[in-house]
Amino acid sequence: MRKEQLIYLPFKRLIGIIGSIVGIIVCFSLLWWWIIPVNAIVTKGHPFFAQERYGKHKKVFKMLKFRSMKMDANPNLAPSDMDEKTQRGMDTKFGRFLRKTSIDESPQLFNILFGQMAFIGPRPGSAHNEEFLRECREKYKPNAYDVKPGISGWAQIKMKREHDPEFKAYWDSEYAKRMNFLFDVGIFGYTILKMFGAVKGR
Repeated sequence: MRKEQLIYLPFKRLIGIIGSIVGIIVCFSLLWWWIIPVNAIVTKGHPFFAQERYGKHKKVFKMLKFRSMKMDANPNLAPSDMDEKTQRGMDTKFGRFLRKTSIDESPQLFNILFGQMAFIGPRPGSAHNEEFLRECREKYKPNAYDVKPGISGWAQIKMKREHDPEFKAYWDSEYAKRMNFLFDVGIFGYTILKMFGAVKGR
């Protein structure tokens, strides 16, 4: 990691702490107060879902999401192993709304607050079903495991909705090489535009 990146890391962490606290307050005020009970009713179970993912240095942590699939869906089935019809069959209708609007990812604000994730970084791979992605990432230096994973990243912008592990590993490595404040701001801005439908992305 370059010297300027090492200098940036504490600043990036500070942004994560302040931003996640503000985000949690806003989400509770506008969204979570009604999404949590509705999702609990729709899924007939717990409204949240925690899956073990690889973080920085491949340290395993539990990534939080709103549950968007039925309670009997296989949580360890990778998106790359499912076609669109199979995935839609596992989703609830309310879950599809949460995924389409990316609201299902909003509980990851707690992962950011706890220091397990950042706003911007490579998406964390599953610790149980994405061995090939892990192998592809380890071929590069630097790679996704040299930085904290994020809610959104460079690979998600470049790949749209593709799930090719080799390309994902390449773009994650490119992010690790280029990581800086302006680059993160650009990715964050693109992600916000995507959420409001102004641009296309994953």
